[in-house]
Amino acid sequence: MPAGPVVLDASALIAFLRGECGGEQVEPLLPEAVISAVNWSEIVQALAEFDVSHEQVRAALPMVEVAAFSEPQAAVTAGLRERTRSFGLSFADRACLSLAMLRDGVVYTADRAWADLDLGVEIRLIR
Repeated sequence: MPAGPVVLDASALIAFLRGECGGEQVEPLLPEAVISAVNWSEIVQALAEFDVSHEQVRAALPMVEVAAFSEPQAAVTAGLRERTRSFGLSFADRACLSLAMLRDGVVYTADRAWADLDLGVEIRLIR
């Protein structure tokens, strides 16, 4: 198990929900997992393309904490823009990372570009 709180990137949770490679690593983390509301929105949007409603997603993942996007998190997210620009990170990517930074958490992602980030937060790739 990780050293700190488990913070899931949308890519990791989507991999689990869609049975993709690496998704099996996410399942045992779910009881301790937290995800930013920004990343939760990404998941709901992605699954809506498959006619899966928000209610269905929530019912499948009742144990996952969805953390509100707070003002302190907004400030940290904005501060990450310059530091991550060359990696092509999106706003949602930075929201995930900022949540992990504020909670001293460990991020799980399927996004390989994050492996080269040096932000003072532990990042684990699921594939």
